[in-house]
Amino acid sequence: MIRIAVVGEIGSGKTYIANLFGLPVFNADKEVAKIYKNNKVVFNKLKLKLPEFISSFPVKKESISSAIENNPKNLKIITKIIHPVVKKNLRKFLRKNKSKKAIVLDIPLYFENKLDKKKDVVIFISSKKNQINSAIKRRGKSNLKLLKRLGRLQKSLIIKKKRSNYVIKNDFKSAKLKKRVKILKNQILNI
Repeated sequence: MIRIAVVGEIGSGKTYIANLFGLPVFNADKEVAKIYKNNKVVFNKLKLKLPEFISSFPVKKESISSAIENNPKNLKIITKIIHPVVKKNLRKFLRKNKSKKAIVLDIPLYFENKLDKKKDVVIFISSKKNQINSAIKRRGKSNLKLLKRLGRLQKSLIIKKKRSNYVIKNDFKSAKLKKRVKILKNQILNI
């Protein structure tokens, strides 16, 4: 199985591009949202560590945001609880799709959590800052202070770009992007 990892800055279009490949996608952000919505064990751990922010199930995104904004150290507490569950779900996803020719990993902290394997094909999504900011505002994630704090968790973009096999320039023009992804997919899968 070929593992294609899509990396880049928050708001650069990683998820959109990951889905353009038409392959099974492991989306870490969606997994986190599912965990907050369905996992009572995670809820109980968060409630125990952050009782002033987490009080009712399911865990609300706003509660997590408030905890992080209130104290940056809370982010470490949250990630220590949530990341092992995300990794477990990733292992399940990989087992489920082991017979597929390729899969896509849409994991913002792919390098940071040491999920990279030697044979992985890494694609860096490059976008202009003003286009990223517009994209973030369009999808309602206008809490730029929180996004900056989350962005600090990530390795520098220069390092991510250097460690990538390919770079896709996302100019947020759908037709061009679809064409680029199709060409790259064919190249990676040797079609």
